[in-house]
Amino acid sequence: MRQTENWTVWAKKADFQEIGKKYGIDQVTARIMRNRDIITDEEINSYLNGTMDMLPSPYLLKDVKKAAGILAEKIKSGKKICIIGDYDIDGVQSSYILWEGIENLGGNVYVTIPDRIKDGYGVNEQLVEAAIEEGADTILTCDNGIAAADALKRAKENGLTVIVTDHHEIPFCEENGERKEILPDADAIVNPKQKDCAYPFKEICGAVVAWHLIRVLYDMTGKGMKQADVFIENAAFATIGDVMELQHENRILVKEGLKRLNQTKSIGMRSLIASNKLDLGGIRAYHIGFVLGPCLNASGRLDTAKKALLLLKTKDEVDAGKLAEELVELNTNRKSLTEKGIEDAMQCIETQGLSEDRVLVIYLPDCHESIAGIIAGRIRERYHRPVYVLTNAKEGVKGSGRSIEGYSMYEELCKCQDLLDKFGGHPMAAGCSMQRKNVDTFRKRLNDCCTLTQKDLQPKIRIDVPMTLEYLSEELIHEFAVLEPFGKGNKKPVFADKELRVRDIRIVGTNRKFVRMKLVDKTNRSYQAICFDGDAYENQKYLEEHKENLSIVYYPQINTFFGEAQIEVLITHFR
Repeated sequence: MRQTENWTVWAKKADFQEIGKKYGIDQVTARIMRNRDIITDEEINSYLNGTMDMLPSPYLLKDVKKAAGILAEKIKSGKKICIIGDYDIDGVQSSYILWEGIENLGGNVYVTIPDRIKDGYGVNEQLVEAAIEEGADTILTCDNGIAAADALKRAKENGLTVIVTDHHEIPFCEENGERKEILPDADAIVNPKQKDCAYPFKEICGAVVAWHLIRVLYDMTGKGMKQADVFIENAAFATIGDVMELQHENRILVKEGLKRLNQTKSIGMRSLIASNKLDLGGIRAYHIGFVLGPCLNASGRLDTAKKALLLLKTKDEVDAGKLAEELVELNTNRKSLTEKGIEDAMQCIETQGLSEDRVLVIYLPDCHESIAGIIAGRIRERYHRPVYVLTNAKEGVKGSGRSIEGYSMYEELCKCQDLLDKFGGHPMAAGCSMQRKNVDTFRKRLNDCCTLTQKDLQPKIRIDVPMTLEYLSEELIHEFAVLEPFGKGNKKPVFADKELRVRDIRIVGTNRKFVRMKLVDKTNRSYQAICFDGDAYENQKYLEEHKENLSIVYYPQINTFFGEAQIEVLITHFR
Protein backbone atom coordinates (compact mmCIF):
# COMPACT_ATOMS: atom_id res chain seq x y z
CA MET A 1 0.00 0.00 0.00
CA ARG A 2 1.44 3.36 -1.07
CA GLN A 3 1.92 5.84 1.79
CA THR A 4 0.37 9.31 1.50
CA GLU A 5 3.08 11.92 1.06
CA ASN A 6 3.04 15.68 1.33
CA TRP A 7 4.79 17.17 -1.70
CA THR A 8 5.75 20.82 -1.28
CA VAL A 9 7.96 23.17 -3.29
CA TRP A 10 10.59 25.34 -1.65
CA ALA A 11 9.51 28.95 -2.09
CA LYS A 12 12.64 30.81 -1.00
CA LYS A 13 13.19 33.99 -2.98
CA ALA A 14 16.28 35.53 -4.58
CA ASP A 15 17.41 37.00 -7.89
CA PHE A 16 18.41 33.64 -9.34
CA GLN A 17 19.17 35.05 -12.76
CA GLU A 18 21.60 37.59 -11.27
CA ILE A 19 23.26 34.97 -9.04
CA GLY A 20 23.62 32.64 -12.01
CA LYS A 21 25.18 35.38 -14.11
CA LYS A 22 27.56 36.48 -11.33
CA TYR A 23 28.86 32.99 -10.55
CA GLY A 24 28.61 31.42 -14.00
CA ILE A 25 25.96 28.87 -13.06
CA ASP A 26 22.45 28.03 -14.24
CA GLN A 27 19.66 29.73 -12.29
CA VAL A 28 18.39 26.25 -11.35
CA THR A 29 21.70 25.66 -9.54
CA ALA A 30 21.38 29.08 -7.90
CA ARG A 31 17.87 28.21 -6.70
CA ILE A 32 19.11 24.94 -5.18
CA MET A 33 21.80 26.79 -3.21
CA ARG A 34 19.24 29.29 -1.94
CA ASN A 35 17.09 26.40 -0.75
CA ARG A 36 20.05 25.32 1.38
CA ASP A 37 20.20 28.84 2.86
CA ILE A 38 23.34 29.76 0.95
CA ILE A 39 22.52 33.46 0.62
CA THR A 40 25.37 35.96 1.02
CA ASP A 41 28.29 36.35 -1.37
CA GLU A 42 30.58 35.00 1.34
CA GLU A 43 28.42 31.90 1.78
CA ILE A 44 28.08 31.31 -1.96
CA ASN A 45 31.82 31.68 -2.48
CA SER A 46 32.54 29.31 0.41
CA TYR A 47 30.00 26.79 -0.91
CA LEU A 48 31.35 26.83 -4.47
CA ASN A 49 35.01 27.58 -3.86
CA GLY A 50 35.70 26.83 -0.19
CA THR A 51 39.32 26.05 0.73
CA MET A 52 40.96 24.57 3.80
CA ASP A 53 42.35 27.92 4.89
CA MET A 54 38.74 29.01 5.57
CA LEU A 55 38.49 26.53 8.46
CA PRO A 56 38.47 27.99 11.99
CA SER A 57 41.65 27.78 14.02
CA PRO A 58 41.82 24.55 16.04
CA TYR A 59 43.07 26.67 18.95
CA LEU A 60 39.49 27.92 19.39
CA LEU A 61 38.52 24.54 20.83
CA LYS A 62 38.29 24.75 24.59
CA ASP A 63 41.12 22.87 26.36
CA VAL A 64 42.79 21.83 23.08
CA LYS A 65 46.00 23.66 23.95
CA LYS A 66 45.93 22.21 27.47
CA ALA A 67 45.35 18.69 26.11
CA ALA A 68 48.16 19.04 23.56
CA GLY A 69 50.50 20.37 26.24
CA ILE A 70 49.79 17.39 28.49
CA LEU A 71 50.33 14.94 25.62
CA ALA A 72 53.58 16.65 24.60
CA GLU A 73 54.93 16.21 28.13
CA LYS A 74 53.77 12.57 28.33
CA ILE A 75 55.43 11.80 24.98
CA LYS A 76 58.66 13.46 26.07
CA SER A 77 58.79 11.52 29.34
CA GLY A 78 57.85 8.20 27.72
CA LYS A 79 54.64 7.73 29.71
CA LYS A 80 52.26 5.10 28.38
CA ILE A 81 49.16 6.57 26.74
CA CYS A 82 46.02 4.46 26.34
CA ILE A 83 43.63 5.66 23.62
CA ILE A 84 40.07 4.43 24.18
CA GLY A 85 38.00 4.77 21.01
CA ASP A 86 34.72 3.40 19.74
CA TYR A 87 33.68 0.62 17.37
CA ASP A 88 31.98 2.67 14.63
CA ILE A 89 33.48 4.52 11.66
CA ASP A 90 34.06 7.71 13.61
CA GLY A 91 35.56 5.86 16.56
CA VAL A 92 37.90 3.82 14.36
CA GLN A 93 39.07 6.81 12.31
CA SER A 94 39.59 9.05 15.35
CA SER A 95 41.49 6.24 17.11
CA TYR A 96 43.72 5.87 14.06
CA ILE A 97 44.39 9.62 13.83
CA LEU A 98 45.42 9.85 17.49
CA TRP A 99 47.40 6.59 17.45
CA GLU A 100 49.34 7.41 14.29
CA GLY A 101 49.73 11.08 15.21
CA ILE A 102 51.17 10.42 18.69
CA GLU A 103 53.31 7.51 17.45
CA ASN A 104 54.81 9.79 14.79
CA LEU A 105 56.10 11.96 17.65
CA GLY A 106 57.68 8.96 19.35
CA GLY A 107 54.92 8.46 21.89
CA ASN A 108 54.45 5.26 23.89
CA VAL A 109 50.85 4.70 22.84
CA TYR A 110 48.34 1.92 22.23
CA VAL A 111 44.64 1.71 21.39
CA THR A 112 41.76 -0.06 23.08
CA ILE A 113 38.43 -0.26 21.31
CA PRO A 114 35.48 -1.52 23.36
CA ASP A 115 33.85 -4.74 22.30
CA ARG A 116 30.29 -3.89 21.28
CA ILE A 117 28.80 -6.92 23.02
CA LYS A 118 31.06 -7.32 26.05
CA ASP A 119 31.82 -3.68 26.85
CA GLY A 120 29.10 -1.65 25.18
CA TYR A 121 29.62 1.94 24.10
CA GLY A 122 32.49 4.06 25.38
CA VAL A 123 34.69 3.97 28.45
CA ASN A 124 33.67 1.71 31.32
CA GLU A 125 35.31 0.72 34.58
CA GLN A 126 36.58 -2.58 33.17
CA LEU A 127 38.48 -0.73 30.44
CA VAL A 128 39.89 1.65 33.03
CA GLU A 129 41.03 -1.29 35.16
CA ALA A 130 42.63 -2.90 32.10
CA ALA A 131 44.50 0.34 31.37
CA ILE A 132 45.78 0.42 34.96
CA GLU A 133 46.99 -3.18 34.67
CA GLU A 134 48.76 -2.30 31.41
CA GLY A 135 50.67 0.39 33.26
CA ALA A 136 49.02 3.26 31.41
CA ASP A 137 49.73 6.72 32.77
CA THR A 138 47.14 8.52 30.64
CA ILE A 139 43.74 7.72 29.19
CA LEU A 140 42.87 9.61 26.03
CA THR A 141 39.30 9.11 24.77
CA CYS A 142 38.01 9.80 21.28
CA ASP A 143 34.43 9.84 20.00
CA ASN A 144 33.33 9.04 23.56
CA GLY A 145 33.96 9.91 27.18
CA ILE A 146 31.79 12.97 27.70
CA ALA A 147 29.10 10.85 29.38
CA ALA A 148 31.48 8.46 31.20
CA ALA A 149 31.71 10.29 34.52
CA ASP A 150 31.78 7.17 36.71
CA ALA A 151 34.44 5.31 34.73
CA LEU A 152 36.71 8.34 34.41
CA LYS A 153 36.30 9.11 38.10
CA ARG A 154 37.73 5.65 38.71
CA ALA A 155 40.71 6.52 36.51
CA LYS A 156 41.39 9.75 38.39
CA GLU A 157 41.10 7.98 41.75
CA ASN A 158 43.91 5.69 40.59
CA GLY A 159 46.15 8.59 39.65
CA LEU A 160 45.75 8.48 35.87
CA THR A 161 45.76 11.57 33.70
CA VAL A 162 42.53 11.80 31.71
CA ILE A 163 41.95 13.66 28.44
CA VAL A 164 38.51 13.51 26.83
CA THR A 165 37.99 14.26 23.14
CA ASP A 166 34.40 13.88 22.00
CA HIS A 167 31.65 15.53 19.97
CA HIS A 168 28.50 14.11 21.53
CA GLU A 169 25.93 16.12 23.46
CA ILE A 170 26.94 17.15 26.97
CA PRO A 171 24.88 15.41 29.69
CA PHE A 172 22.86 17.88 31.74
CA CYS A 173 20.45 18.19 34.61
CA GLU A 174 17.78 20.77 35.31
CA GLU A 175 18.36 23.15 38.25
CA ASN A 176 15.87 25.94 38.88
CA GLY A 177 14.67 25.74 35.31
CA GLU A 178 18.20 25.98 33.88
CA ARG A 179 20.35 23.31 32.30
CA LYS A 180 23.57 22.52 34.12
CA GLU A 181 26.28 20.59 32.28
CA ILE A 182 27.48 17.36 33.86
CA LEU A 183 31.14 16.99 32.87
CA PRO A 184 33.45 14.08 33.72
CA ASP A 185 36.47 14.56 35.98
CA ALA A 186 39.26 15.09 33.45
CA ASP A 187 42.46 17.07 33.06
CA ALA A 188 41.25 18.40 29.72
CA ILE A 189 37.98 18.10 27.78
CA VAL A 190 37.95 18.90 24.07
CA ASN A 191 34.37 18.95 22.84
CA PRO A 192 32.89 21.82 20.79
CA LYS A 193 29.46 21.20 22.34
CA GLN A 194 30.60 22.66 25.69
CA LYS A 195 28.67 25.87 26.20
CA ASP A 196 31.79 27.94 26.87
CA CYS A 197 33.75 26.53 23.90
CA ALA A 198 34.59 29.28 21.40
CA TYR A 199 34.83 26.98 18.40
CA PRO A 200 32.22 28.40 15.98
CA PHE A 201 31.05 25.22 14.23
CA LYS A 202 29.67 22.67 16.66
CA GLU A 203 28.72 19.87 14.25
CA ILE A 204 32.11 18.24 13.70
CA CYS A 205 32.60 14.53 14.31
CA GLY A 206 34.96 12.87 16.77
CA ALA A 207 37.63 12.29 14.12
CA VAL A 208 37.72 16.00 13.28
CA VAL A 209 38.14 16.82 16.98
CA ALA A 210 40.99 14.27 17.10
CA TRP A 211 42.54 15.76 13.96
CA HIS A 212 42.42 19.26 15.40
CA LEU A 213 44.13 18.01 18.57
CA ILE A 214 46.93 16.42 16.53
CA ARG A 215 47.28 19.66 14.51
CA VAL A 216 47.79 21.63 17.71
CA LEU A 217 50.10 18.96 19.15
CA TYR A 218 52.23 19.00 15.99
CA ASP A 219 52.28 22.79 16.08
CA MET A 220 53.36 22.94 19.73
CA THR A 221 56.08 20.30 19.33
CA GLY A 222 57.64 21.90 16.25
CA LYS A 223 56.61 19.23 13.76
CA GLY A 224 54.33 21.73 12.05
CA MET A 225 50.57 21.79 11.78
CA LYS A 226 50.73 21.11 8.04
CA GLN A 227 52.14 17.63 8.72
CA ALA A 228 48.74 16.64 10.12
CA ASP A 229 47.13 17.16 6.69
CA VAL A 230 47.79 13.48 6.02
CA PHE A 231 44.78 12.76 8.26
CA ILE A 232 42.31 14.93 6.33
CA GLU A 233 41.05 11.93 4.33
CA ASN A 234 40.37 10.05 7.60
CA ALA A 235 38.52 13.00 9.13
CA ALA A 236 36.45 13.41 5.96
CA PHE A 237 35.67 9.69 5.80
CA ALA A 238 34.41 9.82 9.40
CA THR A 239 32.39 12.98 8.75
CA ILE A 240 30.43 11.19 6.03
CA GLY A 241 30.29 7.88 7.89
CA ASP A 242 28.96 9.47 11.08
CA VAL A 243 26.30 11.30 9.01
CA MET A 244 27.35 14.79 10.04
CA GLU A 245 25.91 17.95 8.46
CA LEU A 246 27.75 18.57 5.18
CA GLN A 247 27.73 22.30 5.69
CA HIS A 248 30.33 25.00 6.34
CA GLU A 249 33.54 23.43 7.67
CA ASN A 250 32.37 19.87 7.09
CA ARG A 251 31.61 20.55 3.42
CA ILE A 252 35.06 22.03 2.80
CA LEU A 253 36.76 19.22 4.71
CA VAL A 254 34.89 16.47 2.87
CA LYS A 255 35.58 18.01 -0.55
CA GLU A 256 39.29 18.13 0.23
CA GLY A 257 39.22 14.71 1.88
CA LEU A 258 37.62 13.09 -1.16
CA LYS A 259 40.33 14.55 -3.39
CA ARG A 260 42.97 13.05 -1.13
CA LEU A 261 41.17 9.73 -0.74
CA ASN A 262 41.02 9.34 -4.51
CA GLN A 263 44.82 9.36 -4.58
CA THR A 264 45.38 7.84 -1.15
CA LYS A 265 48.70 6.32 -0.21
CA SER A 266 47.06 4.26 2.55
CA ILE A 267 47.68 0.61 1.69
CA GLY A 268 44.69 -0.46 3.78
CA MET A 269 42.27 1.98 2.16
CA ARG A 270 43.49 1.09 -1.33
CA SER A 271 42.87 -2.58 -0.54
CA LEU A 272 39.36 -1.88 0.78
CA ILE A 273 38.52 0.11 -2.35
CA ALA A 274 39.81 -2.69 -4.59
CA SER A 275 38.02 -5.41 -2.60
CA ASN A 276 34.74 -3.56 -3.20
CA LYS A 277 35.52 -3.43 -6.95
CA LEU A 278 35.71 0.35 -6.94
CA ASP A 279 38.30 2.50 -8.69
CA LEU A 280 40.55 5.17 -7.24
CA GLY A 281 39.58 8.47 -8.80
CA GLY A 282 35.88 7.69 -8.74
CA ILE A 283 35.20 7.59 -4.99
CA ARG A 284 32.39 9.92 -3.93
CA ALA A 285 30.56 10.57 -0.69
CA TYR A 286 28.01 7.92 -1.67
CA HIS A 287 30.68 5.19 -1.72
CA ILE A 288 31.84 6.07 1.78
CA GLY A 289 28.31 6.19 3.12
CA PHE A 290 27.01 3.00 1.49
CA VAL A 291 29.96 0.82 0.43
CA LEU A 292 33.29 1.47 2.17
CA GLY A 293 32.00 2.85 5.46
CA PRO A 294 29.68 -0.11 6.15
CA CYS A 295 32.68 -2.44 5.77
CA LEU A 296 34.50 -0.63 8.59
CA ASN A 297 31.31 -0.66 10.65
CA ALA A 298 30.72 -4.37 10.01
CA SER A 299 34.00 -5.13 11.74
CA GLY A 300 32.75 -3.62 14.99
CA ARG A 301 29.26 -5.05 14.57
CA LEU A 302 29.96 -8.73 13.95
CA ASP A 303 33.58 -9.21 14.99
CA THR A 304 36.01 -6.68 16.43
CA ALA A 305 36.60 -3.10 15.28
CA LYS A 306 40.31 -3.74 15.80
CA LYS A 307 40.33 -5.37 12.35
CA ALA A 308 39.17 -2.12 10.77
CA LEU A 309 41.76 -0.19 12.78
CA LEU A 310 44.54 -2.59 11.78
CA LEU A 311 43.50 -2.23 8.13
CA LEU A 312 44.12 1.51 8.37
CA LYS A 313 47.38 0.99 10.25
CA THR A 314 48.98 -1.79 8.22
CA LYS A 315 51.87 -1.12 5.86
CA ASP A 316 51.85 -4.66 4.43
CA GLU A 317 49.92 -5.20 1.18
CA VAL A 318 49.26 -8.92 1.80
CA ASP A 319 47.87 -8.27 5.29
CA ALA A 320 45.83 -5.37 3.95
CA GLY A 321 44.31 -7.54 1.23
CA LYS A 322 43.32 -10.25 3.72
CA LEU A 323 41.82 -7.77 6.17
CA ALA A 324 39.90 -5.96 3.43
CA GLU A 325 38.38 -9.20 2.16
CA GLU A 326 37.37 -10.15 5.71
CA LEU A 327 35.62 -6.81 6.17
CA VAL A 328 33.74 -7.15 2.87
CA GLU A 329 32.57 -10.64 3.87
CA LEU A 330 31.47 -9.39 7.30
CA ASN A 331 29.48 -6.63 5.62
CA THR A 332 27.76 -9.18 3.35
CA ASN A 333 26.74 -11.18 6.42
CA ARG A 334 25.55 -8.01 8.11
CA LYS A 335 23.26 -7.26 5.16
CA SER A 336 21.60 -10.69 5.44
CA LEU A 337 21.03 -10.29 9.18
CA THR A 338 19.61 -6.81 8.60
CA GLU A 339 17.03 -7.98 6.06
CA LYS A 340 15.85 -10.69 8.47
CA GLY A 341 15.63 -8.15 11.30
CA ILE A 342 13.57 -5.75 9.20
CA GLU A 343 11.05 -8.51 8.40
CA ASP A 344 10.77 -9.40 12.10
CA ALA A 345 10.36 -5.74 13.11
CA MET A 346 7.53 -5.16 10.63
CA GLN A 347 5.77 -8.28 11.85
CA CYS A 348 6.00 -6.97 15.44
CA ILE A 349 4.47 -3.65 14.43
CA GLU A 350 1.54 -5.28 12.69
CA THR A 351 0.85 -8.06 15.23
CA GLN A 352 1.51 -6.23 18.51
CA GLY A 353 -0.66 -3.19 17.88
CA LEU A 354 2.24 -0.77 17.57
CA SER A 355 1.20 0.86 14.30
CA GLU A 356 -0.68 3.67 16.07
CA ASP A 357 2.26 4.62 18.31
CA ARG A 358 3.94 7.89 17.43
CA VAL A 359 7.25 6.56 18.76
CA LEU A 360 7.89 2.94 17.78
CA VAL A 361 9.65 0.81 20.39
CA ILE A 362 10.24 -2.63 18.89
CA TYR A 363 11.59 -5.44 21.04
CA LEU A 364 13.42 -8.11 19.03
CA PRO A 365 15.02 -10.37 21.65
CA ASP A 366 16.99 -12.50 19.16
CA CYS A 367 18.24 -9.68 16.94
CA HIS A 368 22.03 -9.16 16.88
CA GLU A 369 22.38 -5.98 18.93
CA SER A 370 24.95 -4.53 16.54
CA ILE A 371 22.39 -4.08 13.75
CA ALA A 372 19.56 -2.67 15.87
CA GLY A 373 20.35 0.87 14.72
CA ILE A 374 20.34 -0.07 11.03
CA ILE A 375 16.99 -1.80 11.41
CA ALA A 376 15.62 1.22 13.30
CA GLY A 377 16.71 3.46 10.45
CA ARG A 378 15.01 1.33 7.82
CA ILE A 379 11.78 1.10 9.82
CA ARG A 380 11.86 4.87 10.30
CA GLU A 381 12.06 5.30 6.54
CA ARG A 382 9.02 3.09 6.04
CA TYR A 383 6.79 4.49 8.82
CA HIS A 384 8.23 8.00 9.13
CA ARG A 385 8.34 8.18 12.91
CA PRO A 386 11.01 7.84 15.62
CA VAL A 387 12.02 4.20 16.09
CA TYR A 388 13.86 2.27 18.78
CA VAL A 389 14.88 -1.33 18.23
CA LEU A 390 15.65 -3.16 21.48
CA THR A 391 17.27 -6.56 21.86
CA ASN A 392 18.54 -8.85 24.59
CA ALA A 393 22.03 -8.08 25.84
CA LYS A 394 24.43 -9.48 28.41
CA GLU A 395 22.81 -7.46 31.17
CA GLY A 396 19.21 -6.63 30.34
CA VAL A 397 18.15 -4.97 27.10
CA LYS A 398 20.06 -2.70 24.71
CA GLY A 399 18.75 -0.62 21.88
CA SER A 400 19.39 1.96 19.20
CA GLY A 401 17.09 4.66 17.94
CA ARG A 402 16.73 6.72 14.76
CA SER A 403 14.59 9.84 14.64
CA ILE A 404 12.77 12.23 12.31
CA GLU A 405 13.05 16.02 12.15
CA GLY A 406 11.37 17.73 15.07
CA TYR A 407 12.04 14.96 17.60
CA SER A 408 15.25 15.04 19.64
CA MET A 409 15.97 11.51 20.78
CA TYR A 410 18.62 12.60 23.25
CA GLU A 411 16.34 15.10 24.99
CA GLU A 412 13.44 12.64 25.14
CA LEU A 413 15.73 9.99 26.63
CA CYS A 414 16.68 12.47 29.34
CA LYS A 415 13.01 12.33 30.41
CA CYS A 416 13.38 8.56 30.89
CA GLN A 417 16.66 8.52 32.82
CA ASP A 418 15.13 6.68 35.76
CA LEU A 419 14.24 3.75 33.46
CA LEU A 420 17.65 3.52 31.80
CA ASP A 421 20.96 2.03 32.88
CA LYS A 422 22.87 4.01 30.26
CA PHE A 423 22.09 6.28 27.32
CA GLY A 424 23.63 8.80 24.96
CA GLY A 425 23.56 10.19 21.43
CA HIS A 426 22.30 12.99 19.22
CA PRO A 427 18.90 14.50 18.36
CA MET A 428 18.61 12.17 15.36
CA ALA A 429 20.16 8.99 16.78
CA ALA A 430 20.67 7.53 20.22
CA GLY A 431 21.49 4.38 22.14
CA CYS A 432 20.32 3.08 25.51
CA SER A 433 20.26 0.11 27.83
CA MET A 434 17.72 -0.89 30.47
CA GLN A 435 16.26 -3.84 32.36
CA ARG A 436 13.73 -5.99 30.50
CA LYS A 437 11.00 -5.09 33.00
CA ASN A 438 11.24 -1.43 31.94
CA VAL A 439 10.63 -1.91 28.21
CA ASP A 440 6.84 -1.48 28.27
CA THR A 441 7.06 1.52 30.64
CA PHE A 442 9.74 3.02 28.39
CA ARG A 443 7.48 2.66 25.34
CA LYS A 444 4.51 4.17 27.16
CA ARG A 445 6.43 7.14 28.55
CA LEU A 446 8.01 8.02 25.23
CA ASN A 447 4.59 8.06 23.62
CA ASP A 448 2.95 9.92 26.50
CA CYS A 449 5.63 12.63 26.31
CA CYS A 450 5.62 12.78 22.50
CA THR A 451 4.32 16.06 21.03
CA LEU A 452 4.52 15.02 17.37
CA THR A 453 1.27 15.60 15.47
CA GLN A 454 -0.16 13.47 12.67
CA LYS A 455 1.06 16.12 10.25
CA ASP A 456 4.59 15.70 11.65
CA LEU A 457 4.33 11.96 10.96
CA GLN A 458 3.38 12.41 7.32
CA PRO A 459 6.40 11.97 5.00
CA LYS A 460 7.40 15.30 3.48
CA ILE A 461 8.93 15.55 0.04
CA ARG A 462 10.55 18.98 -0.39
CA ILE A 463 10.96 19.77 -4.08
CA ASP A 464 13.82 22.12 -4.94
CA VAL A 465 12.69 22.96 -8.44
CA PRO A 466 9.59 21.89 -10.45
CA MET A 467 11.63 21.32 -13.61
CA THR A 468 10.25 19.82 -16.81
CA LEU A 469 12.29 17.02 -18.33
CA GLU A 470 12.50 19.16 -21.44
CA TYR A 471 14.81 21.59 -19.57
CA LEU A 472 17.40 18.88 -18.91
CA SER A 473 20.69 18.90 -20.76
CA GLU A 474 23.98 17.09 -20.35
CA GLU A 475 25.66 20.42 -19.59
CA LEU A 476 23.23 21.20 -16.73
CA ILE A 477 23.53 17.71 -15.24
CA HIS A 478 27.33 17.97 -15.28
CA GLU A 479 27.05 21.39 -13.61
CA PHE A 480 25.24 19.86 -10.62
CA ALA A 481 28.63 18.40 -9.62
CA VAL A 482 29.45 21.81 -8.07
CA LEU A 483 26.75 21.07 -5.48
CA GLU A 484 28.50 17.91 -4.26
CA PRO A 485 29.29 16.29 -1.89
CA PHE A 486 25.71 15.32 -1.08
CA GLY A 487 24.63 14.07 2.32
CA LYS A 488 22.92 15.24 5.47
CA GLY A 489 22.53 19.02 5.43
CA ASN A 490 23.30 19.17 1.71
CA LYS A 491 20.92 16.68 0.17
CA LYS A 492 20.90 15.74 -3.47
CA PRO A 493 18.59 18.15 -5.33
CA VAL A 494 14.97 17.15 -5.71
CA PHE A 495 13.17 17.90 -8.99
CA ALA A 496 9.61 17.24 -10.09
CA ASP A 497 7.59 17.06 -13.29
CA LYS A 498 3.97 16.19 -14.05
CA GLU A 499 1.55 15.11 -16.79
CA LEU A 500 3.94 12.46 -18.08
CA ARG A 501 2.99 9.33 -19.98
CA VAL A 502 4.57 5.98 -19.16
CA ARG A 503 5.59 3.38 -21.70
CA ASP A 504 7.57 0.10 -21.80
CA ILE A 505 7.29 -0.72 -18.09
CA ARG A 506 9.40 -3.68 -16.97
CA ILE A 507 11.09 -5.00 -13.83
CA VAL A 508 14.89 -5.26 -13.99
CA GLY A 509 17.90 -5.88 -11.78
CA THR A 510 19.65 -8.95 -10.39
CA ASN A 511 17.13 -9.22 -7.56
CA ARG A 512 14.22 -7.84 -9.62
CA LYS A 513 14.01 -4.74 -7.40
CA PHE A 514 13.79 -1.91 -9.94
CA VAL A 515 11.27 -0.74 -12.50
CA ARG A 516 12.58 0.59 -15.81
CA MET A 517 10.34 2.56 -18.14
CA LYS A 518 10.16 5.24 -20.79
CA LEU A 519 8.67 8.64 -19.93
CA VAL A 520 7.02 10.78 -22.60
CA ASP A 521 6.49 14.51 -21.97
CA LYS A 522 4.08 17.02 -23.51
CA THR A 523 6.42 17.59 -26.46
CA ASN A 524 6.43 13.82 -27.20
CA ARG A 525 10.11 13.62 -26.32
CA SER A 526 10.97 10.39 -24.49
CA TYR A 527 13.40 9.71 -21.66
CA GLN A 528 14.79 6.57 -20.08
CA ALA A 529 13.79 6.27 -16.41
CA ILE A 530 14.33 3.90 -13.53
CA CYS A 531 12.45 3.74 -10.24
CA PHE A 532 13.94 2.65 -6.89
CA ASP A 533 10.95 3.56 -4.73
CA GLY A 534 9.45 0.66 -2.77
CA ASP A 535 8.30 -2.74 -3.99
CA ALA A 536 8.96 -3.29 -7.70
CA TYR A 537 5.92 -5.48 -8.40
CA GLU A 538 3.58 -3.12 -6.55
CA ASN A 539 5.07 -0.20 -8.49
CA GLN A 540 4.71 -1.98 -11.82
CA LYS A 541 1.03 -2.60 -11.16
CA TYR A 542 0.44 1.01 -10.09
CA LEU A 543 2.25 2.41 -13.14
CA GLU A 544 0.30 0.16 -15.49
CA GLU A 545 -2.92 1.62 -14.01
CA HIS A 546 -1.71 5.25 -14.18
CA LYS A 547 0.09 5.41 -17.51
CA GLU A 548 -1.33 8.62 -18.85
CA ASN A 549 -0.89 11.25 -16.15
CA LEU A 550 2.04 10.59 -13.86
CA SER A 551 3.78 13.07 -11.54
CA ILE A 552 7.32 12.24 -10.48
CA VAL A 553 10.04 13.37 -8.10
CA TYR A 554 13.40 12.70 -9.70
CA TYR A 555 17.11 13.35 -10.11
CA PRO A 556 18.77 13.27 -13.55
CA GLN A 557 22.02 11.58 -14.47
CA ILE A 558 24.06 10.75 -17.55
CA ASN A 559 24.17 7.07 -18.38
CA THR A 560 26.13 5.43 -21.15
CA PHE A 561 24.45 2.73 -23.21
CA PHE A 562 26.75 0.96 -25.67
CA GLY A 563 29.13 3.92 -25.72
CA GLU A 564 26.43 6.53 -26.24
CA ALA A 565 25.75 9.05 -23.45
CA GLN A 566 22.10 9.69 -22.73
CA ILE A 567 20.04 11.38 -20.04
CA GLU A 568 18.42 9.05 -17.54
CA VAL A 569 15.86 9.99 -14.90
CA LEU A 570 16.09 8.40 -11.43
CA ILE A 571 12.57 8.40 -9.97
CA THR A 572 12.44 8.51 -6.17
CA HIS A 573 8.68 9.09 -5.69
CA PHE A 574 5.65 9.14 -7.99
CA ARG A 575 1.90 9.50 -7.96
